[in-house]
Amino acid sequence: MTTRRALVLAGGGLAGIAWETGVLLGIAENVPAAGRALLASDVLLGTSAGSTVAAQLSSDLPLEELFARQLSETSHEIHPGVSVDGITELFLDAVMTPGTTKEQKLTKIGAVAAATDTVDEGVRREVIAHRLPSHDWPSRDLRVTGIDIATGELVVFDRASGVDLVDAVAASCAVPGAWPTVSIAGRRYMDGGVGSSVNMSAVSDCDTAVVLVPSAPDAPSPWGTGTADEIAAFAGATLAVFADAGALEAFGPNPLDPACRAPSAQAGRAQGRREAARIAQFLGL
Repeated sequence: MTTRRALVLAGGGLAGIAWETGVLLGIAENVPAAGRALLASDVLLGTSAGSTVAAQLSSDLPLEELFARQLSETSHEIHPGVSVDGITELFLDAVMTPGTTKEQKLTKIGAVAAATDTVDEGVRREVIAHRLPSHDWPSRDLRVTGIDIATGELVVFDRASGVDLVDAVAASCAVPGAWPTVSIAGRRYMDGGVGSSVNMSAVSDCDTAVVLVPSAPDAPSPWGTGTADEIAAFAGATLAVFADAGALEAFGPNPLDPACRAPSAQAGRAQGRREAARIAQFLGL
């Protein structure tokens, strides 16, 4: 039987993009076969920050160059002018509303997101466009998650969706309260990580999954089921790499701050080297 493997890249701001890129490079440096196997996964699933990394990996740009981008002192990234704590306060009331479904709560968060004054949608789109080495969907199976703010439903974009790749990634990265919601074909979308940072349901057709999560395994979740529990409930075999203490310190107080990129990338690279043997064993190498 053929085994389908997914590489799942979770949300986590600019720190998450840098850390995930560093982890993959560290793995490839210590156990090249493991690095090649991860990059050749049958499915690349990206949520929020992970959507950027997944789209970057599906281009022809080498991992080393993607990592070098994270170390560069110059970038097209902009500071949202808010912190993660400030964003959380914006929609905490919606999450805590009793007696409503998760989708209904997500629509309330979406309403807050749509009403919040942020940079212009076009300005934000340019930032995303500069992140992506290619603006075309690859021939391989790349999946990008977003949330329809009118229904609260998870949407998985792929090359068959008829959606521009830049728009799909912009939607997945549209953090409520920080960035504008994204308009696609008359509907508006927000960050795919608001409901789940990993969205394991989007790879239910896979038998195994390696999951990179730029947060602690015990990070609190407003939805009751945390990321570690969601990964553990996946029907297939999983291996999760959560950010270790050194990485969490490197992220700093605001993972949306462009200044966190270089330290987060270096911390990810170091952690990837330490995790390489464990991942190689999981992959049967």
